[in-house]
Amino acid sequence: MPEVAEEDVIQSIAEALQFISYFHPADFIRHLTRAYEGEESAAARQAIGQILMNSRMCALGRRPICQDTGTANIFASIGVGARLRTSRSLQALVDEGVRRAYRDADNPLRASIVLDPLGARKNSGDNTPAILNTELVEGERISFDVSAKGGGSENKARFTVLEPSESVADWVVSTVEKLGAGWCPPGVLGIGAGGSADKAMLLAKQALNEPLDMFELRRRGPASKVEQLRLEIYERVNALGIGAQGLGGLTTVLDVRIRTFPTHAASLPVALIPNCAATRHVHFELDGGGPASFDPPDLADWPEVVIDQSSSAFRRVDLDNLSQAEIAEWRPGETLLLSGTLFTGRDAAHKKMVETLRAGGTLPVDLNNRAIYYVGPVDPVGTEVIGPAGPTTSTRMDRFTEELLAATGLRVMIGKAERGPAVIEAIARHRAAYLIAVGGAAFLVSKAIRSSRVVAYPELGMEAIHEMRVEDMPVTVAVSHDGQSIHQIGPARWKGRAALETS
Repeated sequence: MPEVAEEDVIQSIAEALQFISYFHPADFIRHLTRAYEGEESAAARQAIGQILMNSRMCALGRRPICQDTGTANIFASIGVGARLRTSRSLQALVDEGVRRAYRDADNPLRASIVLDPLGARKNSGDNTPAILNTELVEGERISFDVSAKGGGSENKARFTVLEPSESVADWVVSTVEKLGAGWCPPGVLGIGAGGSADKAMLLAKQALNEPLDMFELRRRGPASKVEQLRLEIYERVNALGIGAQGLGGLTTVLDVRIRTFPTHAASLPVALIPNCAATRHVHFELDGGGPASFDPPDLADWPEVVIDQSSSAFRRVDLDNLSQAEIAEWRPGETLLLSGTLFTGRDAAHKKMVETLRAGGTLPVDLNNRAIYYVGPVDPVGTEVIGPAGPTTSTRMDRFTEELLAATGLRVMIGKAERGPAVIEAIARHRAAYLIAVGGAAFLVSKAIRSSRVVAYPELGMEAIHEMRVEDMPVTVAVSHDGQSIHQIGPARWKGRAALETS
């Protein structure tokens, strides 16, 4: 067999990561389109529509689907007869591929990996190191599964050890119901059952790289116990009514993939890892004939989705003239189009601001009667004002919210997913509001941003505070001034409806 050159590995990894940054897998788009066509919740349908619009824009413009361009997850299966010509470790080759991909001048990807997780947490600057798993298999080829896993969905990974007589489906459904919307549904659930704690988690992550076939499975019916379990979990999770972005609706999961492994007679380890609306992965093989090539999907797979923002049903908001009286008119689930000035701030910026306030200092930005957007954007290219700039999970800012609202006069927060009970109480107490942008529509959101400049904490990199001017940025009212939450109202309204629609 010809030798596989180290450059073939490096180039293939780099091109794979670039490819998945702007192309959803075709099977994912087909399943998402079916969900869009069948969704009856107006808010959820609009959210799925934005995800589909964003996906098509990214496929055409070759820019990232999501601002969180993810941790590079690499599964390498090395044939025992394969020959790799290198003096370096496979980790070093993979990391060089990741480095090239994330520093690509034509499509730079956001570096999110921090070194020394228990210490300084300094950003590596190039998204290395990758999470690499290897196994020796039969054959003479080297195959790779490459995915980019966002932090929001990864943070919702869960593990348990059930008693052998307990129900896997019951545990999964109960767990998903408690996860909230931070994993950016609709997406895919990866489940690993058996083995040990580490093996089950690995199986769940590998399951997320499998092709989606839920519509075919529902049509023909299950042919095994595993397929029967997939169907049961799919139907029961969708019957929870969580819906796209947690807004309430018929579709929360597009598919459920399960992998199993033999286990101890006294144990039933089960792992759950969700994949978000920015599901991204690709498979390729190297046989010594050169680097891998990747064929773009057919754009005909993407539906033509048009969201008319001229509708009188959408309330236009001037962020430069916010008032408590106006905010009091906003209702949970209502769509707003924001124009004017907003500031950005994520975990690190919030921590620094609160530390400054506790020390009696003055903040570098005036948040009185202003809005803050929880985002860490991708760097711009060409004539772009900013790269993809979708929201991050808001619950990570919960611990700072009360102090910031009380000390600054901040009126509006924008992010994704639900807020905790204490924050909802604080929002009501300070007569503020919490809005959500669609996670998984980062490129679409960025088109509403007309200018952007770093105004504080430049040392934080993508977590620095930006001042942005936006025009008709679409958001949904998630928590109103009186503490009503769409993430409670929406799922409660739609719970059980998916089961009725498919019965």
